[in-house]
Amino acid sequence: MQVGADHWIDGVVRCASANCDDRTDPDDIALIVIHNISLPPGQFGGGLVQRFFTNCLDCTVDASLRDLDGVQVSSHLFIDRRGIVTQFVPLDKRAWHAGASSHRGREGCNDYSIGIELEGTDDVDYEEAQYVSLAAAVMTLMKRYPRLSLSGIVGHQEIAPQRKSDPGASFDWSRLYRDVVRMMGVAGATYRS
Repeated sequence: MQVGADHWIDGVVRCASANCDDRTDPDDIALIVIHNISLPPGQFGGGLVQRFFTNCLDCTVDASLRDLDGVQVSSHLFIDRRGIVTQFVPLDKRAWHAGASSHRGREGCNDYSIGIELEGTDDVDYEEAQYVSLAAAVMTLMKRYPRLSLSGIVGHQEIAPQRKSDPGASFDWSRLYRDVVRMMGVAGATYRS
């Protein structure tokens, strides 16, 4: 993977979303936020997440989707259960993924973060292929955007603890950090346990 001059990652699926706008400072990318999503909740595959992020979701196909009618959100990246990465928003634009949020006293995480959605739930183990693709994506982002670091990778629950619980207890933070450190060849780097 490599980030092109247009801030799209080469070699991933492109599925442009209108649910984005300009960042206050496009050079201020200092945070990666990990989320999870499944539509309908607990069901994987079927392309409903992609339709949701592009405002094409038919909210009548399942009763659990009714509350999503008219909701406009997006993420920069989505990694499905097979490890396939889809990009919805150029990385220099603000995706609408974090909502009301704060990290280390700094409000409005959408302004300075990249959102990555994993297809999953808080309590179902993520797939091996997802961890491999996630680590590769994180490494690619860290190489391209110098303000990103291991300490700037957080879960949605960390920046919006009153509202969110994802990526949940099923997410293996140690595994992610270990994989990123190994891929980048960073000797002596630390990660969460």
